[in-house]
Amino acid sequence: MDAGEVWGSEARADYLKVAQFMQRREPAGYAAVRMLTPAHFQPHVLAGYAFASFTDDLCDRGTVAERTRRFDAWAGQIRAALDSGTSRHPLLRAFLYTSGLRDLPRHWIESYLDGARIDLDFPGFRTEADYQAYVDRLTWPFLMITTGLAQPGGGTPEFAQSCRLVADAGQRTDILTDLAEDLRDGRLYLPLDALEQHGVTRADLDAGRDVPGVRALLTDAAGKAHHTLREASRLLDELPEEYGPLMRFVLDLHHQRLETVVAMGATVTRRPARDNPLTCLRLLARARRPHHGRRPAPQARKECERSGV
Repeated sequence: MDAGEVWGSEARADYLKVAQFMQRREPAGYAAVRMLTPAHFQPHVLAGYAFASFTDDLCDRGTVAERTRRFDAWAGQIRAALDSGTSRHPLLRAFLYTSGLRDLPRHWIESYLDGARIDLDFPGFRTEADYQAYVDRLTWPFLMITTGLAQPGGGTPEFAQSCRLVADAGQRTDILTDLAEDLRDGRLYLPLDALEQHGVTRADLDAGRDVPGVRALLTDAAGKAHHTLREASRLLDELPEEYGPLMRFVLDLHHQRLETVVAMGATVTRRPARDNPLTCLRLLARARRPHHGRRPAPQARKECERSGV
């Protein structure tokens, strides 16, 4: 906290709450931040993720009416805090401190709140264009209030566009790894036009049918995500080198997750794809090694083979 310029007993207590929240919710992500990011950035990236994750959780639990009521109350607290500069909620206070110190433009926070409303009663995507609009409205702002904190003031327009590529790639990956859970909750994040292209119906996915069309759909979706991840690696050229290890780990981990999805095939409609702990440790260790050249050369397939995934 000294390195991150977090001063005062209340502020430090708030950031301890942030750390505890992230350790419970995202233990692997918390460990990656602690191992791979510079000390001065750790409190702030954790504060960003804690704020965004807490908000996201409010949209995922209960009936539509319950979620909407909770979210509206929380969004009101956030906007009041942004106006007044203070809050009674420790995670929100820490995020206010971080966003002020990192000079995060308020429009990214407002955009995230507006976009989060989509998930209160998610309608699904008819087309790829609908999916891209979702990334613009929700996933991209999420990236800017978390990873985007690496650049004071939100960085350059080029940096923001690179963050959007990371957001797109991460969203595509999450859609596949969480497909089984989303289907059980009555949600489908794959665009319907992609299903139609491969002759797949929603009923095929709900039933977990292992047919060629389903396997082709999943392989194609994973291929698009791999391609976007490779494009997103340009962010490494726009970040100070001290932030490189975490971003290399994130990109390689997502490549590995996509390899797992493809290996699982139609099984991914019946159970979620989960990380192999041994592979995660190897990726963490590799990300910490001195790196020659800014962009990664994804070796997720080799890591999967070595770890038996």
